[in-house]
Amino acid sequence: MVKTIKALGFVLLLTSLSVPCEGKDYPYRWVYVSRSLRADSDVGDIDSIVKTASEHGINGMVLAAGLDRLNLQRADYFRRLEQVKQICRKYNIEIIPAIFNVGYASSILAHDKNLAAGTIVKDALFVVQDGKAHLVPDGPSQIMNGGFEKYAGNRFTEYRFHDKPGEVSFVDKEVAKSGRASLRFENFGRYAHGHARVMQEVKVQPHRCYRLSCSVRTQQLEPSGSFRMLVLSLEGRNLAPWEPRVASTTDWQKVAMGFNSLNNNKVRVYAGVWGGKSGRFWVDDLKIQEVGLLNLLRRPGTPVTVRSEKTGRLYTEGKDFATIRDRRLNFRFDHEPPMIEIPPASRIRNGERLRVSYYHGMAVNRGQVTACMSEPRVYEIWRRQARLIHERLAPSKYFLSVDEIRAGGACEACKRRKMTMAQILGDCITRQVKTIRSVNRDAEVFIWSDMLDANHNAHDNYYLVDGDFTGSWKYVPKDLVIVCWYYKKRDTSLKFFSSLGFRTLAGAYYDGETLDNPKGWLEALERTPKACGIMYTTWRNKYRLLAPFGDLVSGRASQKQN
Repeated sequence: MVKTIKALGFVLLLTSLSVPCEGKDYPYRWVYVSRSLRADSDVGDIDSIVKTASEHGINGMVLAAGLDRLNLQRADYFRRLEQVKQICRKYNIEIIPAIFNVGYASSILAHDKNLAAGTIVKDALFVVQDGKAHLVPDGPSQIMNGGFEKYAGNRFTEYRFHDKPGEVSFVDKEVAKSGRASLRFENFGRYAHGHARVMQEVKVQPHRCYRLSCSVRTQQLEPSGSFRMLVLSLEGRNLAPWEPRVASTTDWQKVAMGFNSLNNNKVRVYAGVWGGKSGRFWVDDLKIQEVGLLNLLRRPGTPVTVRSEKTGRLYTEGKDFATIRDRRLNFRFDHEPPMIEIPPASRIRNGERLRVSYYHGMAVNRGQVTACMSEPRVYEIWRRQARLIHERLAPSKYFLSVDEIRAGGACEACKRRKMTMAQILGDCITRQVKTIRSVNRDAEVFIWSDMLDANHNAHDNYYLVDGDFTGSWKYVPKDLVIVCWYYKKRDTSLKFFSSLGFRTLAGAYYDGETLDNPKGWLEALERTPKACGIMYTTWRNKYRLLAPFGDLVSGRASQKQN
């Protein structure tokens, strides 16, 4: 009898290991959908997705559709939103609005671009001439041999290195954007890392803003879009994470990006390809230039100060100098900055040397801009949106799109709070939850995991952030549901949040070609107390696996097998 019981137990154990995802009935089985609702085709897409979801056991749709800028939407948007509501009602799919994004702050910036997180420029030198103050670099930064005209064999002078001269990098005297030569890269796919780079160390002034540019020509470069310019501190911190989107084959194209030197007086400037597979490309006219007032931010937490270098006297905007604004504020470095105009009645004199401090915004990667979590107007905007969302949808659940916050902590609005970035983030999330519950006191609130996860992005030296996110999880409401999405650390992250008492949900799939990802998540969820759901998450609008995903997470796959 004992042997029979042991054998039966062993069989049950093997069964649980072979079908680990069927052990729990998760109440939240969702699909993530992002559509702007600017076209009727968006509604058609959602209809198809929701119909499939409903037929395969999915019961909720996290909808990212500009729902936190409802006051700026047009009438046709609301017509389409109402159609989406009716579709979801027809198929019994709950709508969970994705709102209040901080790291990807397009909705906040649609109200006012000046609400972006800012980085400080300290005491840049401007000199007055003929009624205008012009930037004059204290110590001009320069790329030496930026035209690649000086070389010996296939080695260019002044550069710390360029990869494998004569094998990967070459002097090209036949193809050049200007001058008599350029730097050509090819054959890099033959080597393990596919590196094809050039690097030079450049002196800079601390806390200044710079524009870095070069001309690039490509010929069947693979992977497409792999060309980069990079600026690192000597300790290795990336000061300018940016993806310039150079095509696989293109004639000479100027690429410009910007960076703030922070507290560095020397940086390493790179241009080239990491992980290249094939093709060739050329680089010419590599330049660096200090710029002043480019992407200038104007809000209470980002003041501009203009003072006399000689006397220290502070001058008054609107009296001693005209109001300064970057009319083309776009967080890129593809335009010229504004000047400081000096009116006739100003106390500022011709020839005077001024020291100007200000804050600028900048985009990272492919245009991502972060909102400032310390500027009060941000919360005023969110409060208005919460009321409008409740009026239009009256949802019982909300999804906070608070993830990948890659800037912040440097402006006066943040500094005067005397809080860590972990505390600022925790306060932001707490206020977001309170805002939602001011219109629906019983609302459930979900949030991406990464900025609250010690195993993910909740740490120091994160992108351009001035501060440390470590401990952010201590400052948020305990009834948040944490949506974990880092597949490689799924067990560690789920255990981390579970041990802190949080409920968890898995953000699964991520544009793969098989169901291995959600199966791995389900195995991890099975081991996690308070796990309550899983979501089909795609950034590339790939819904081919939605039906089998739904069958898997709802238990229908095993029913079909039986």
